[in-house]
Amino acid sequence: MIIIAGYTLTEGDKRDQAVAAHAEMVARARGHDGCLDLAISADAVDPERINIFEQWRDQAALDAWRKVANPPKVARRETYVKLYRTEKAENPF
Repeated sequence: MIIIAGYTLTEGDKRDQAVAAHAEMVARARGHDGCLDLAISADAVDPERINIFEQWRDQAALDAWRKVANPPKVARRETYVKLYRTEKAENPF
């Protein structure tokens, strides 16, 4: 399993517009073979922060998605996102 998680910063007055610009892509990703979850959302505390979370079955699924993703062009100031690989998942509660 592959998890991509982190956040990006943008201008506070442009954050909600940037999140909305990704809605169509998020909907397509969630229907793409091998996408277990994908979310691009406004942070509840920081008005400049956009949270990013992706969960993919495997590298092949992620590679196939990246060929067709066509993300919108939005201004980003800084990005702090990492890719994690795991073979194990557990219930947290």
